[in-house]
Amino acid sequence: MPDHKTAGIIIIGNEILSGKVSDVNSYYLARELRQLGIDVRRISVIPDEVEIIGDEVSHFSAQYDFVFTSGGVGPTHDDVTMAGIAEGFQVDLVRSGEIEDMLRSRYKRDLNDAILKMTRVPEGAEIIHHGTMRFPVVVYKNVFIFPGIPDYVKNKFTAIKERFRAGSFFIKKLYLDTHESDITEILNRVVDENVDVSFGSYPVLNMPDYRVIITAESRSEGPLQSAMDSLLQSLPQSVVVRVE
Repeated sequence: MPDHKTAGIIIIGNEILSGKVSDVNSYYLARELRQLGIDVRRISVIPDEVEIIGDEVSHFSAQYDFVFTSGGVGPTHDDVTMAGIAEGFQVDLVRSGEIEDMLRSRYKRDLNDAILKMTRVPEGAEIIHHGTMRFPVVVYKNVFIFPGIPDYVKNKFTAIKERFRAGSFFIKKLYLDTHESDITEILNRVVDENVDVSFGSYPVLNMPDYRVIITAESRSEGPLQSAMDSLLQSLPQSVVVRVE
C-alpha cells in the first residue's frame, strides 16, 4: 500500500454531544491508525440523525482513503447509522443473509424484530467475519462501520487493522525547561527548513523538570534525525532536558 493514505473518523451519538458519555473511540482509532502509517485528517461528532449521517459519511468518503464510523449500530430506535449511510450513498437498506444466518444460529428462539434490525445494511456492503468478533464488521465502499461500545471497537479494529498498514511514522520527542515563547523563533526557522518533518509544540503544566514538549514526525528516519539535530544545535543547551 502506498504512503500518504488518509482517514476520517466520524463519531455518531446524541449521548456524546450531550455529555452523557465520553468519546474514547476517536482517540483509540486515531492513535492506532497513526501507528499504521495512516494520516487522520478529521474527526467529526454528529447526532443520531439519518440525513446528517448520510451527508457526513458521503462527504468523508469522497475526501479520504478510509472512513471509520463509531456508534448508532444496534437494535434500538436511535441506531440509525446503517440507514444514514444508505441514504447518503443513495442505495437501499437491505437484509444481509450472512448476518441473519449468524444471528439465527446464536439467538435461536429468542430472535425478535429488534435483533433482526441488525441484519439491515446498505445494499452492496461487504461483511467481514473474524473468529474473535461477536458481530462482523460491515464495510460500504471505503467506510468501515463500528459500534459505539469501546471494547467492541478495539476487538473489531484489532482483527482487521493490518489491512490498513501503510508504512510507519518515525517520531522523536524533545523535553525543554523553558517557555514556548522563548524558543518560538528558533522552532519556526527549523520548521521552515525541514518541510518533510511535522513539528508540534505542547506546553505542559505541573511537571518538575520540563515545561514544553516538542514532537517531530516523519515517514523517513534520515530527515527526522537531521531536523532534530538542527533544532538541538540551535537551542540553548541549558533548556534541553532530554530527547526520546
